[in-house]
Amino acid sequence: MAKQLNLLSGQVISTPLHAEMQQSYLEYAMSVIVGRALPDVRDGLKPVHRRILYAMHELGLTPDRPYRKCARVVGDVLGKYHPHGDQSVYDALVRMVQEFSSRYPLLAGHGNFGSVDNDPAAAMRYTETRLAPIAHEAMLTQVGDATVDFTGNFDSSQQEPTALPAQLPFLLLNGCTGIAVGMATNIPPHNLGEVVDGLIALIENPELSDEKLIELIPGPDFPTGGEIVATEGIVDAYTKGRGSIAVRGVAGVEEVPGNRKVRTKTAIVVTEFPFQVNKAAWIEKVAELVNSGRLDGISDLRDESDREGIRVVIELKREFTPEAVLARLYQQTDLQTNFGAILLAIVNGQPRQLTLRQLLQEFLDFREVTLTRRYNYELQAAERRCHIVQGLMLALTNLDTAIDILRNSPDGSTAKQTLQVRLNLSESQADAILAMPMRRLTGLERQNLQSEFDELMANIQELQRLLSDRRELLKALKKEFRSLKRKYADPRRTKFANGTGRAANAEPQFAGKKNSAVKQLSPATVQPNLLPVLEAEETIVEFSHKQYVRRLPAGERPRSKSREKSVSALEKNEDFIVTAKQTKTDRTLVVLTPNGKAYPLKVADIPSSSAKDRGTPIVSLLSPSATKESAGRALSEITVAHFILPENSEAADLVTLTQQGKIKRLPMQEFADLTNRGVTVVKLKEDDRLRCASLGKVGEQVAIATSGGRVLRFDIDDEQLPPMGRAAQGSQVTRLRKQEQLVGCITLDPDDSLVLFSELGWAKRMPAGSVRLTNRGEIGTQAFRFSEPKDALVGLLRAVPDTDVKLLTNSGRLLRSAIDAIAFWGKDSGGDRVFDLNPGEKIIKVISSQ
Repeated sequence: MAKQLNLLSGQVISTPLHAEMQQSYLEYAMSVIVGRALPDVRDGLKPVHRRILYAMHELGLTPDRPYRKCARVVGDVLGKYHPHGDQSVYDALVRMVQEFSSRYPLLAGHGNFGSVDNDPAAAMRYTETRLAPIAHEAMLTQVGDATVDFTGNFDSSQQEPTALPAQLPFLLLNGCTGIAVGMATNIPPHNLGEVVDGLIALIENPELSDEKLIELIPGPDFPTGGEIVATEGIVDAYTKGRGSIAVRGVAGVEEVPGNRKVRTKTAIVVTEFPFQVNKAAWIEKVAELVNSGRLDGISDLRDESDREGIRVVIELKREFTPEAVLARLYQQTDLQTNFGAILLAIVNGQPRQLTLRQLLQEFLDFREVTLTRRYNYELQAAERRCHIVQGLMLALTNLDTAIDILRNSPDGSTAKQTLQVRLNLSESQADAILAMPMRRLTGLERQNLQSEFDELMANIQELQRLLSDRRELLKALKKEFRSLKRKYADPRRTKFANGTGRAANAEPQFAGKKNSAVKQLSPATVQPNLLPVLEAEETIVEFSHKQYVRRLPAGERPRSKSREKSVSALEKNEDFIVTAKQTKTDRTLVVLTPNGKAYPLKVADIPSSSAKDRGTPIVSLLSPSATKESAGRALSEITVAHFILPENSEAADLVTLTQQGKIKRLPMQEFADLTNRGVTVVKLKEDDRLRCASLGKVGEQVAIATSGGRVLRFDIDDEQLPPMGRAAQGSQVTRLRKQEQLVGCITLDPDDSLVLFSELGWAKRMPAGSVRLTNRGEIGTQAFRFSEPKDALVGLLRAVPDTDVKLLTNSGRLLRSAIDAIAFWGKDSGGDRVFDLNPGEKIIKVISSQ
């Protein structure tokens, strides 16, 4: 049996648990931040990339040497410098080869290194690599103890550089993405020529304004091209270190061959995608939207990409315009995305968020220090060699004396000492003379020594001039930048859609098929928020059961036929109008989703149509985040409610109720900062969802019904329903019995009437005052007596004269009834059977046309 550890025999240091946890976690966090996840501002590399490049440099894999297996490189990196998984090293190596991932790849590859369709690279035993010319020349030619510091590897058996002597700011050129503990970096790639221009301008004028700097470096230059939509995010990223940059793909319109009936068809041709967008996944997403009915106007979709470039053809239906379909693609898919730029890097061992100016200045400071160290090293080497050459020349001048000393000396040590004394030489000069071969005594060798001495003296004077005059050093630095720019700079790939930037006026380039007449779409025709502001007009907005929306001119809404009751069977995928709202085109529609979020939609952005048109899926008009949230849901379940945002924020509040009975009142002031990203109106538990929402104000009342026939009515005031913030969950409205659910929540005046419907077709109207006024959280009043045991309440509405109600059954039938045709009954009655249902048929949804 093992002996128990005796902690009292030695010194025990008491440490609070929270202090130990805090210290240990901070050490772990800093280890991840500095040692793995974030790049160094000096060479723009993470440790794994730096170790890969240095290991390849040691292997001699220069651009003029043959390719070497990636498995050999990965093995060297693991064994010498990076004691982590081989797959993580190989993934980093692959990314440095991919031209669609790096603006200026640091490695050249031979074999399959993946594609923009997210195809994986081949195994490391099949692929080969070597250094790219830009990495060899601008990153590794000056590596050594003289230029950068070295440190021991994980077992101190090898030395590795703490930073490579980069001659260009690769942190900006290739960008970087990394997630550390509590922080992240996401630096976009840039154009080499523009960055060099910015560096030279900063050298010449350190007080250069941000505006001038941004003129020289107008924005990111992504390897996959694309278009930058707006520049506000670029300015924020460059001046504050953080900003959101809207980028979208490049598309044109082309007439493609049709079939026998139609000779040609209009098609949208996508030739460039935003950075880091998976082309295959994007095509699959578009097909899913088309098949689910959320994206109209597309008849065919195919990928014709080849080695010449990307080409995705989207054939359109005849009645749809390319501008409208492309606008929906930008809104619903990743054809337009936001690149969240975060300029975070390691500076002097600490993570810092930098502006563009600070990032460039940090690199310039590093480069100046590197050059100084390099020139000092070269100066010392030149002086040492010059000293040796002087000694050799002195020995040749006094050749007879030197030979006499060597002939009469008994050994080398005596000869060395005698040379030092008689010829006034240093120890190193005497050693060089003793090691000099006999051929150096010829006249030609004497001439060579004199030429070498002259060159060394000129080099020493030049190095001394560079080191003594900072202006001369900066001139040399600018000359170096211009030389690298001439060799490696290339035209900008990412254009500016709004005419901003130096490359904005360049002609659009398409990587499609040869001889294809492609028409470039004007950005103003496909970006709704760039359209001219029109004068507000009266309009009618109609919503369908399947969450389609259409906007009609005022007065063109078709009138429904007067009828008390009707029954019709719905065809598959048949839709019908549910509600209509009369408003103006300058107003904002707020859409609420089951996840408790609210998204804005400008009424003017809803396409104008006729009464014969089906309309547009409402989710297609919302932001991409709303589209992602609705993925996997049926069309009829995408939204919970929608309302026109009041002009006066004090006119009403929003009353929300969740499936689990959490109710809250949200002031309209909470919608003041509503953006396309949406806001959370109610915080939900994991298994809860937003059930219903309606506008109400102090002085009105709330009526809530349960499937058991209970109705709870209470006042809207600060005592029963106090206002809460967006992050609040709300208060429990009532206690639900077993197998009982909430079926409705409405706001009403005390003089209004209620309409109740049951699953088996029973209904009644009753005055709201017949339901006892109670407090929130109570049981409420049994307001519906069921005639059949298996019946349950399915709907609660406010009785509005001259309106009708639609009832949807589980067999697909649509039942309509006028509100005025439903008789009044007391709270102890079950009402009338307004519809006769088939055996097994039940009403599953009650829809008001209010």
